[in-house]
Amino acid sequence: QVQLQESGPGLVKPSQTLSLTCTVSGGSITTNYYYWSWIRQPPGKGLEWMGAIAYSGSTYYSPSLKSRTSISRDTSKNQFTLQLSSVTPEDTAVYYCARRGSSFEHWGQGTQVTVSS
Repeated sequence: QVQLQESGPGLVKPSQTLSLTCTVSGGSITTNYYYWSWIRQPPGKGLEWMGAIAYSGSTYYSPSLKSRTSISRDTSKNQFTLQLSSVTPEDTAVYYCARRGSSFEHWGQGTQVTVSS
């Protein structure tokens, strides 16, 4: 059974870079043909797909966040990481990592990140 777990600071100051790590167990992040995504949900709003890193290492980003987002991976640790730069209070959200095959079939429990001084 694949399991995903987000980790990182719960509080980030405005203008800083938010960094979150997703640790995957029960399956390799290099297994064909899965895509490992970051998704967030601001308070009172819907889910927003931020970007993904593929089994091959290729990356894909939401056009609205592309200039501030970077997703990378450490295959030796079976982890992938989100970095979101120049954060503002509007980036306050619950952040999820998820695996996508034919659908988003496995999700982490989510981690709250608040942007505040």
